[in-house]
Amino acid sequence: MNKKRAIPENFMTVGELAKKMGTTVRTLQYYDQEGVLSPTSESEGGRRLYTHKDMVRLHQIQSMKSLGFSLDDIKSKLVSLDTPADVANVLNEQSLAIQEKIRQLTEVAANIDALKTEVLQMQTVDFKKYADIIVNLQMNNEYYWLIKHFDDDTLDHISNRFDKESSIKFMERFNQLNDKVLELKQKNISPEDEHVQELAQEFWSMVMEFTNGEMSMLPKLIDFVNLTDDNHEWLEKQKNINEYLQPALELYFQKAGINPFEGV
Repeated sequence: MNKKRAIPENFMTVGELAKKMGTTVRTLQYYDQEGVLSPTSESEGGRRLYTHKDMVRLHQIQSMKSLGFSLDDIKSKLVSLDTPADVANVLNEQSLAIQEKIRQLTEVAANIDALKTEVLQMQTVDFKKYADIIVNLQMNNEYYWLIKHFDDDTLDHISNRFDKESSIKFMERFNQLNDKVLELKQKNISPEDEHVQELAQEFWSMVMEFTNGEMSMLPKLIDFVNLTDDNHEWLEKQKNINEYLQPALELYFQKAGINPFEGV
């Protein structure tokens, strides 16, 4: 008996559908069992039969599965494909989901490249710093590259002192302060000027906020300011600011009777 003749026109067996769509009979049987994709009909001999509409539905399932959706999610997202508008809506949803996946994968790839750059610049294997860099990359913290310059004690202090929100806000305030300092520097305002002194006081307050009053951290911060092995634009800007602000800070300390290195 010719089995092909037993299959009505425009119908496919489970094996034929699996071959056309690059999957397995076992997978299609599992989809049927889970109620995700059941055959449209059966032959007289009890063979599962699928249509081209089922093929389109399978394509939808495969697309969503490749995007990481579970079968339960897929089942809830499947809609009727009875009109051109239905099909277009499904394709539009798939397109949007794929674009989002591309965005996510692009971000992951960029993070991997960023981590690779940091790893090579560190020159020694340090999994603690790798982990901290990964966390900060995932938080979209643009200052993740600073991590390689801090020792373990400083990193522990930062992680205990700041969370994601407070660390970002601190850096925003710090950069705003830097911009004010640069503005005065460009105008050649002297260190004795009251506006410069106000910024020197604000700068020192932020240092105290960062260290939480732990003066033993000052030498480490000074070493950080004097970094010469990194051509990062932010560091260059910071060096420029510090060179201008240092005389103002010294004058502020003198007037306020502060010895920042006392006991250090």
